[in-house]
Amino acid sequence: MESGVFHTTYEADIALRRTPLMRLRLVLAIVFLLVFPFLADGYQLTLANQAGIAAIGAIGLNILTGFTGQISLGQGAFMAVGAYSSGLLAARLGLPWWLTIPIACTVTAGVGAIFGIPSLRLKGLYLAIATLAAQQIIEWLITHWRWLTGGVEALVVPAPMLFGERVGTNFRFYWVILFFATLTTIFAVNLFRTRVGRAFIAIRDQDIAAEVMGVDVFRYKLLAFATSSFFVGLSGALLAQWRGIVNYERFTFETSIFYLAVIIIGGLGSVSGSIYGAIFMTLLPAVLSNAGRAVGGSIPALAGILPFIQQGVFGATIILFLIFEPQGLAKIWRNIKDYFRLWPFSY
Repeated sequence: MESGVFHTTYEADIALRRTPLMRLRLVLAIVFLLVFPFLADGYQLTLANQAGIAAIGAIGLNILTGFTGQISLGQGAFMAVGAYSSGLLAARLGLPWWLTIPIACTVTAGVGAIFGIPSLRLKGLYLAIATLAAQQIIEWLITHWRWLTGGVEALVVPAPMLFGERVGTNFRFYWVILFFATLTTIFAVNLFRTRVGRAFIAIRDQDIAAEVMGVDVFRYKLLAFATSSFFVGLSGALLAQWRGIVNYERFTFETSIFYLAVIIIGGLGSVSGSIYGAIFMTLLPAVLSNAGRAVGGSIPALAGILPFIQQGVFGATIILFLIFEPQGLAKIWRNIKDYFRLWPFSY
């Protein structure tokens, strides 16, 4: 009886989907994503759009933290750069929304590369503090650069239009988010099959050894910051165009912690883990809120402490994953697949 997967060619061995079962799962996922918006209600579409945007931002952060080993606590700030860049280009200059998105991503990539310069000398906790400084600096600029950003006042973004139709509805923007999320996933998966992606991984594993082997560590660190920030800016730009309003309160330090939790729970150094973590961390507050409202009628006192319960569950989830499964949901799903793939010798 055969147990496991056997390849007879190099093409089969390096394929992204190496077995018929993998390809079947991919087809089922595509069918689900295409059918879902026609069956879902407005609330479910809102959650799906939030998860899609979170997945794009999580993949961007995972490129930097999970694959390159550069800790970042400035995710919220870089999202703000993307959101404000896209919003200002649409509101002040009248550019079409689809053109503001790539421009905003490019601007965010440049800002991320600038704040990545300290990575040449800093690593670990010291680099995390440097990126935290980026969070505070950008947040301060947004709230005090009033003639440009409006300060603490919300920036109203014109409704995105395409062929005379409004795109900003939950149903229509679902397809926009799905399109960009698909491109982001395909790019990230293939990135680490290239020389650049392998250089990122070499820096993460041991930067001194990578430099000895000829890897230009500073160049690739800056490239990792720029690439990561590009996709983080994309998530911010999409959020701005979808919501139609940009406010600095959406991009505080708590946002940075949220995305760090997403890649920890999903799995560091895993593109699919970023998606799993984004879905999990988007649905978890919704499930807790719905459960709280369900029992709120019989236990009125619970409504007042529900926000604190949510925060406690949020923190406890991170701790439990760090203790029992540091590689996150991606590793759990991989274990399940390996069990059935290697059966009956799954031990």
